[in-house]
Amino acid sequence: MSTPDTPATDRPGTPDGSPPLKRALGPKLLILFVVGDILGTGIYATTGDVAGKVGGALWLPFTIGFAVALLTAASYVELVGKYPKAAGAALYTQKAFQVPFLTFVVAFMVMCSGLSSASAAARAFSGDYLGEFTDAVPPTLIAILFILALAAINLRGVSESVKANVVLTLVEVSGLAVILAIGAYAVLSGDGEPSRLTQIETGGTGYALLTGVLGATALGFFAFVGFEDSVNMAEETKDPARNFPRAIFIGVAVTGTIYILVALVSSLLVDSRTLADSSGPLLEVVKAGGVDFPPKLFALIALFAVTNSALINLMMASRLCYGMANERILPPAMGKVLAGRRTPWVGIVFVSVLAIGLVSTGEIEGLGDTTSFLLLCVFGVVNIAVLVLRRDRVEHRHFRTPTALPVLGALTSLLLASPLADRGHDVYVRAGILLLIGIGLWALNKAVMTAREKSGASAGRRDGRN
Repeated sequence: MSTPDTPATDRPGTPDGSPPLKRALGPKLLILFVVGDILGTGIYATTGDVAGKVGGALWLPFTIGFAVALLTAASYVELVGKYPKAAGAALYTQKAFQVPFLTFVVAFMVMCSGLSSASAAARAFSGDYLGEFTDAVPPTLIAILFILALAAINLRGVSESVKANVVLTLVEVSGLAVILAIGAYAVLSGDGEPSRLTQIETGGTGYALLTGVLGATALGFFAFVGFEDSVNMAEETKDPARNFPRAIFIGVAVTGTIYILVALVSSLLVDSRTLADSSGPLLEVVKAGGVDFPPKLFALIALFAVTNSALINLMMASRLCYGMANERILPPAMGKVLAGRRTPWVGIVFVSVLAIGLVSTGEIEGLGDTTSFLLLCVFGVVNIAVLVLRRDRVEHRHFRTPTALPVLGALTSLLLASPLADRGHDVYVRAGILLLIGIGLWALNKAVMTAREKSGASAGRRDGRN
């Protein structure tokens, strides 16, 4: 049996004989990877949309989302330590419920959430932040070229992709640090409107207030997605059972704290309507902050931030394809690894083509809300799975979360995914169409596998007669 420190060349390859993935991620790089995966498009692009749903109390949805993310992160930490494989939620669902169709649906929803997230990032890249420099190129064309460039980086290799992630993470953190510095200056100078921080404007009271806050939280939850993607790097991480708990918890805690502070600063300096009308809401904060910070420089930082989000999501979607292929949920060809670079090249090409299709059919808010909806459904299943799998013992030590956390995680995730969270009908339509596509692919794959099995059985009987 291989260990986390066994050289990649000494470990068994993939089912089709391709070389295994390279274990390149240590603990520090993994923490930066998780932080970079969570930070990005959500806070840079959808802050305004969340403000449009909840009003000046922008910090409230992000605080609730932070709590929900921590609950589900605890379940993922237990499961990735227990089963350090690349397939993530799909693997956990299969082990817990042993229903191949459900496993495929969960895996496909996770993959589509990554693609819709990357597509939202591509759309954000071509919005108001890029508008600070030029508006001469059609946004859709920019988004397509953006996806193609990231696919090329992804093909280069996990080390190159993760190193690019580290650089982009440092850049995007610097942008959020600028926002926090502007907020501190505003507080010390007596600027801003503190009264806005308590204004909840959901268009009603009682039930309307509840659904409005839940809807804002569900959309704001898009800013927290990403930690679940990191578990798909388990086969490329050194000693995952030890390194993942620290990386995921630190990553969620750091980003959650930053998000809440950025939300407070945004509401303090800019009214909710101005934020809602902009696809670059944090740029509005910079312009209103009373600090002589160049808007173009901040716009450049924001462009790097959304680039990071898209890069990581495309990387994770391709690794999920690789993992599903190895589990025989997708055809084995989806698990082919490029011999020279040792990257899952078929998966990378496949998800990039789908992402190009998505950037042509949606805008930032709709794609972001679709991402949240799909993942909240998956999180509900994963939180239940961790309870079911308590009966499955493994030989190695791993993190174990208190039972109450996955119970609360399942309830809150499913609540935010329900119609009580006031989201647009287009989100359900888009998610439904994606799911129907997935069911069609599952049926096709199952038919091909069944035909091959029958053909093999027939050949065996003929050989026996001869």
